[in-house]
Amino acid sequence: MTGTPLPQEFYNRPTLTVARELLGHWLVVHHPEGWVGGKIVETEAYLPDDPASHSYRGLTERNRSMFGAPGTAYVYRIYGAHWCFNIACEAEGIGAAVLIRALEPTLGVEWMEHHRGHRPHTQLCRGPGNLCRALGITRALDGQSVFTGRVQVWQGEPISEDCVDNSPRIGITQGKEHLWRFYVRGNPCVSGRWR
Repeated sequence: MTGTPLPQEFYNRPTLTVARELLGHWLVVHHPEGWVGGKIVETEAYLPDDPASHSYRGLTERNRSMFGAPGTAYVYRIYGAHWCFNIACEAEGIGAAVLIRALEPTLGVEWMEHHRGHRPHTQLCRGPGNLCRALGITRALDGQSVFTGRVQVWQGEPISEDCVDNSPRIGITQGKEHLWRFYVRGNPCVSGRWR
């Protein structure tokens, strides 16, 4: 199975718009066994003037992909243990990105179970570290294009406004006042609390 990748123009827009509109599209990764992934059900936006963002203090070797062309994958490790997957937004050099926090697993579920252990379907891609482990995302995918690389975002079905909510982002100490976490209300794969 293959889908239609979202075009670069989709990401060359305000980051908050991209974070909201990614809900319902598919994040997928290609492995020798085929594509694995699922529907995006939770995201967070990070902007350059945001103290919670990696780009807040400027360009570094670690965050270079966050400043890349719109649609560039930005993969980093947290707590020395977990990979997190982001997509650069807006014009190249801006330093804005969307973190993908959770998926509803759909494609290659058995492959994901093998890499995450046999746990409930709703837990496979619930949270950014679990998502990356389930899909086999590592730093090796950092800097790739999400419309031509091994990791892609495919066209899905838009989620209507009455099914979407927003809240403060999870696990940050600064910028808590911003309601920049977007999620599909009531979806059991969402990683954090619903409002």
